[in-house]
Amino acid sequence: MWCLFLNSKKMAQRIEMQICLGSSCFSRGNKDVVMFIREYLRKNHLDDKVIFKGARCMGLCSNGPNMIINGVTLEGVTLAKIEKILEKEFENLKI
Repeated sequence: MWCLFLNSKKMAQRIEMQICLGSSCFSRGNKDVVMFIREYLRKNHLDDKVIFKGARCMGLCSNGPNMIINGVTLEGVTLAKIEKILEKEFENLKI
C-alpha cells in the first residue's frame, strides 16, 4: 500500500481519500484510476493536502470501482468520471 502524507501545518485542509483495491474493483480498471489520481494530485500540487491510500474490499463489488472521499462513498468511479469528481472535491484547494 502507499500513502501521500500531509504536512502537519496544513492539517486543517486535509482531505482523505481511499480507493478500493479489492479484486473486483481492480479488474474493473482501478489501476488506471489510481494512476490518474496520483498524477492529478502531483500536477495540481495537492500532495500535501490529501491522504490518498488503498483500502481493502468495501463490499460494494457489483457497483465498483469504489472510493471514499472524506467519509462519502462513491461508486462506479471510472477513468472517464474521475477527473470531474476530483475537480469538484478539490476546487477550493488548487493553487
